Amino acid sequence: MVWGVPLGELGWLVAAILVGGAATGLLAGLFGVGGGAIIVPVLYEVFRTLGIDAAVRMQLCVGTSLAIIVPTSIRSFRAHRARGDLPVEILRVWAIPVVAGVAAGGAVAAVAPGVVFKIAFVVIAGLIATRFLLARGPLQLDTKLPGRAAMIAWGFVIGLYSSLIGVGGGALSNLLLTAYGRSIHVAVGISAGLGILISVSGTVGYALAGLPHQAQMPPLSIGFVSLLGVVLMAPVTTLTAPCGARLAHALSRRRLEVAFGLFLVAVSVRFLVSLF
Repeated sequence: MVWGVPLGELGWLVAAILVGGAATGLLAGLFGVGGGAIIVPVLYEVFRTLGIDAAVRMQLCVGTSLAIIVPTSIRSFRAHRARGDLPVEILRVWAIPVVAGVAAGGAVAAVAPGVVFKIAFVVIAGLIATRFLLARGPLQLDTKLPGRAAMIAWGFVIGLYSSLIGVGGGALSNLLLTAYGRSIHVAVGISAGLGILISVSGTVGYALAGLPHQAQMPPLSIGFVSLLGVVLMAPVTTLTAPCGARLAHALSRRRLEVAFGLFLVAVSVRFLVSLF
């Protein structure tokens, strides 16, 4: 027995974390997403088995997920940047508003019920997936990015959305950047960079927010961040992220768009099922 859990059962849970970590890294590199849609449900089952209070379980999953995404996003962004001159000036414009959005999302998440965030994810991911799967060509709003004020507003929205549902922001930023003339390959690289901003600021926020609930957390946790979950999953996701980046550059633009759309559909279905 470890922390009241039979060794055999804990072994299966550890295996699930490792498998989920491998899939998360591939998705991070392939689509520029942080993989929270996979990490959160896996960790939810782990913490449920360990008997973590349901009142704080989801926050613990999201905070731990954001911490796991940190090294994955770094390696994914570096792998994409090594394959082309990514416009990092976009990241400079978005840095402050994205972090501000993450902080606002954390404040909302502290008081709103979990069903609100699941519905929000299904709506946003469903719209984006529809665009990628059904469009005969890329959605084209303009050939250049919006002005600085609009970009700052978009940065805040991306940070807010990501913090509310525990993801790296890749879905919304991919849609925005491709609509304004950036290729899907450039978009996923920028999205990986956003994942660094979102995951670092989100991890700090959730760690601090969870300190008043420290007594309800599992061993080796800081606030709403489980160091055990990070130690088990982060190395695997970090190792597999470059593989996803290589696969992204081996696919055509249309195939990558369809694959990204199907990924969002699968995640949306998972959230819909969990509502019933």
